[in-house]
Amino acid sequence: MRKVVTGDRVAQLRNPDPFAVPAWRSPVYQTPFGIVVLIQAARLIGRLVRLLARHPLAVSAVIAGVLLWRVIGWPGLTALAASAAVALVVWRWRFPASFDRFVATPARGRWRAWHYRRRWGPVMTIGRLAPAYQGRILLPVLGKVTSSGYTDRVAVRLVSGQSAADFAARADNLAHGFGAVLCRVRSARAGALVLEFVRRNALAAIIPAQPISAQVNLRALPVGRREDGQVWLIRVHGTHVLIAGATGAGKASLLWSIVRSMLPALAAGLARVWAADPKLMELAFGRAIFDRYGRYAADPADIVAMLEDAVTQMQARAAQFAGKHRDHTPTAEHPFTVILVDEVAFLTAYLPDRQLRDRVKAALATLTTQGRAVGFCVIAALQDPRKEVMSIRNLFPDRIAMRLDEPEQVDMVLGDGARDHGALADLIPTDPAHGAGTAYVRLETDPDPVRVRAAWVTDPDIAAMAAEYAPGLRAVEAGAA
Repeated sequence: MRKVVTGDRVAQLRNPDPFAVPAWRSPVYQTPFGIVVLIQAARLIGRLVRLLARHPLAVSAVIAGVLLWRVIGWPGLTALAASAAVALVVWRWRFPASFDRFVATPARGRWRAWHYRRRWGPVMTIGRLAPAYQGRILLPVLGKVTSSGYTDRVAVRLVSGQSAADFAARADNLAHGFGAVLCRVRSARAGALVLEFVRRNALAAIIPAQPISAQVNLRALPVGRREDGQVWLIRVHGTHVLIAGATGAGKASLLWSIVRSMLPALAAGLARVWAADPKLMELAFGRAIFDRYGRYAADPADIVAMLEDAVTQMQARAAQFAGKHRDHTPTAEHPFTVILVDEVAFLTAYLPDRQLRDRVKAALATLTTQGRAVGFCVIAALQDPRKEVMSIRNLFPDRIAMRLDEPEQVDMVLGDGARDHGALADLIPTDPAHGAGTAYVRLETDPDPVRVRAAWVTDPDIAAMAAEYAPGLRAVEAGAA
């Protein structure tokens, strides 16, 4: 048997087989005990300094609590803690917005960050997102965690050689590993990304019609709720919007939510709405609003005439603004004009009269290519998003995909790769109580789709809107008839 070498240089592992290949181990050096104590002490001091730097308020609160306990005793400290708790409760009751901003959100973010740090290594390793290099496991770096009542946004710095597609392919693993409903991968700067974890479904219940605000921001109209629990704000000024969804997906509620949010601007004369309603169903119920603050057309020939009139006014305004304005500001003289077209596919593909179809396509193409800068917005809703049905869909910067019939239609509406980024519009439930109004939004300024749900504007809501903002108009129409 070979001689086993022991000591502080090189040692051969003990092996009873004399014909085995020798296995060597690294030399062992005995570190003096004093050096070990100094190194551990330095590490402890470094951790304390890092703790003080990362949590100054918590450390200060602990020190202050100890000092108060030494000075006033535990009864006084208990009374002080109770007073602080009462102050927080009153703050939460009287000023919920500021309490959520300065107390609830930071505390929730720290708690959720601890949750992710505790599971980060195992989930990355088991999910095969921690590659091995030269015998070492390289973990992606966990960054800042921003948490709301429904979602968590986790910043991640990638390992060299990784891409966002690697994480997108493991989205289900990440969701299960961190106890979330689902995970989406959001783009960030080079070498980094954001993981969006949905913990609770904020869109499960039907959302009632949004209250009518006295102040109207045409670049941020409240029309529903986002997946993170925040208000869904839709932009109409300076863009065009395409809405696609199957029958019963909730397109009408979204259209009426937009009109509802614009009512104060309509009443002030700063905006107007022209409605094209070839189905004579969804928009006709509130026709009094359009008759008072814009125009309404249902017959195909009347719709074509209305769209061509919009083109004429748009070009006249552009000629007036030429050399003077590069952007439009709504005024009584030059109001912002929204053109609602319900079921635009009938006008562009299914209308029997080919000449009328060509005129509709030409008018819509002109409005969508030239109307943004001079205060014209086209909002078109359709069921079939195929290119042969809606050949100008790429002219709509902002797109909304409600419940669709096929997975391929998601990318048709939202653009290539939208479904891979989590826009599962084809999986929205068909049950109206759970799926009506639910959609995925992809904006021109943000390529990542966001899940939302439009508020449900009921028939009584529309009747109340017409009665308040167009009183007596229907009675006058009935008397004239």
